[in-house]
Amino acid sequence: MQCLKQHARTAMLHHPAARTYAALAAVAKQHVARVRIADIDARSSSIAPQLTDAFNRKHDYLRISLTEKCNLRCFYCMPEEGVDLSPRQQLLTDDEIVRLAELFVRNGVTKIRLTGGEPTIRKNIVELVGRLSSLRHLGLRSIGMTSNGLALHRKLPDLVYNGLTHLNLSLDTLDEFKFELITRRRGHDAVLKSLDTALDLAGLQAVKLNVVIVKGLNDSEVLDFVDMTKDRAISIRFIEFMPFTGNKWDKAKMIPSGDLLQSIASQYPDVRRVAGEPSDTARSYTIPGHLGSIAFISSMSDHFCSTCNRLRITADGNIKVCLFGPNELSLRDALRSGATDGELMDLVGMAVGRKKEKHAGMENIDVVNNRPMILIGGTIFSPPRKRLYNRARLLIPTFPLWAFGLSAQRLPTAQHSAYIHISAARTAERADKALTLTHLDVSGRPVMVDVSTKQVTSRSAIATGRIFLNKLAYDLITDPTSAQIGAAATSDSTAARVEKALSKGPVLLTAELAGIQAAKQTSSLIPLCHPLPLTHVRVNLAPDERDHSVRCEAEVRCDGKTGVEMEALTACTVSLLTVWDMVKAVAGQEMEIGAVTVVAKRGGKSGDWEKASPEEDEEDAA
Repeated sequence: MQCLKQHARTAMLHHPAARTYAALAAVAKQHVARVRIADIDARSSSIAPQLTDAFNRKHDYLRISLTEKCNLRCFYCMPEEGVDLSPRQQLLTDDEIVRLAELFVRNGVTKIRLTGGEPTIRKNIVELVGRLSSLRHLGLRSIGMTSNGLALHRKLPDLVYNGLTHLNLSLDTLDEFKFELITRRRGHDAVLKSLDTALDLAGLQAVKLNVVIVKGLNDSEVLDFVDMTKDRAISIRFIEFMPFTGNKWDKAKMIPSGDLLQSIASQYPDVRRVAGEPSDTARSYTIPGHLGSIAFISSMSDHFCSTCNRLRITADGNIKVCLFGPNELSLRDALRSGATDGELMDLVGMAVGRKKEKHAGMENIDVVNNRPMILIGGTIFSPPRKRLYNRARLLIPTFPLWAFGLSAQRLPTAQHSAYIHISAARTAERADKALTLTHLDVSGRPVMVDVSTKQVTSRSAIATGRIFLNKLAYDLITDPTSAQIGAAATSDSTAARVEKALSKGPVLLTAELAGIQAAKQTSSLIPLCHPLPLTHVRVNLAPDERDHSVRCEAEVRCDGKTGVEMEALTACTVSLLTVWDMVKAVAGQEMEIGAVTVVAKRGGKSGDWEKASPEEDEEDAA
């Protein structure tokens, strides 16, 4: 930018027509435009042919997802039923990420942005940013990150020191209660703390706040967000509500950016447009006297496909050329099959070459075969797999036959006419099989599954959940004496309610016993569950002072013909309900039970699996 200003000053001094201020300004503007065009042309010439699509769009911006996990559950990003986590071995390693990043930078990428899921959950993210920063001598100009900010403030100084240059924070409301409604989690204050930390760090070149606007939910806060730019050097970016798998998108809930701008202009009539790069997704505006700026990302009402310069690599190593397109191609499989850099770039070129001129209209975007938003920075969406691996949508060709040893002679990649992604094809074949509910017979009547032919094996399952309390109830559980003293100092009625709750006995011990008893009674509570000879039940309730909650973990084992997931879920749920019952006198209107899920399963035909619970996500982020 300083270089552009110097060119402008030179033009003003030497141009013969520059006799008035207006003439000087016009000449300077023209000269700056010519310099900017020349700069873009120079960068474009260094971009490899594989990164240029059929519409001459040159892709110099790479977004890399570091994880599929997130410590928030925003409704527009993650389906309410959640997503399955892929086994760790299916995700890209640090070395694989760095190799792909270096490959793209050598071929013309100048900007990398790290995404998720929530990227700060990746435990070694600080070191990874440092490794990516070492690519600057190859042409990398910036390293950005998009984060929800929940656990960012502690890591941010080290991230900036290691080379992070740009930060986008996601915050859709300034109201802490509405924050919980949108994200299904707490942590509003933590996000604001990360924002303040970012604005105080001199090493960050830009700090932006992403705000997804949903009609009837947070559109009343638009002017409040604009006010934040008065004394903060921040860009507030208003994003249109976009359709993805599982987020229940509704056109009536989407407010066009033009309507938002009109509303802002009614309050700030001197708001004016700011020139940006041709490939910018956001249209920026400034208000005189404000340190910051505002911008609009209008993916739905006024798309910017014609200047798109972005490519995405998902956490499981697929290249995705369009945010709204279902087609993907696996670079991970190529890496692990020994592909050379040239062969990898041939695959990249294949994907880029098939990029469409523009995505479908807002009402025709494929939300059946595309991933949920969280997994566009994550792993393949599992439930149900048929939705993802529909044969009509599967991107084939995607991989050379030689990589799988299907040809005796390894030919140069360019000579191959047949490509196939073996794992995806097999998944597609499995998906073609009819999906049935095992607890219904052919006439649709409920039946208990026949397990008589199954072998007896050792089985186990772990379920977790959490109950959120108010401070008084939390103190009652963890420090009854302190709760009594505090209640007595408050009012007689509060003291009476505390005494009533205390009269019921030790809360955690009683709730743990209730959970054990419930596990043994699962088949009596759930009508189609088999009665099982349980060999072990463990229930542990652990208070968490950070949010005045109690976390439950229930583990159940047996030697039997069917699994014990339902027993673990029942134990966990009943334990939490027992806590509710025992402290409802002091927190009946304020408690909340949530995030009850199976996090691990062992034994049986379907094999072993494990996933992180929401609580473990938060611990990783911390």
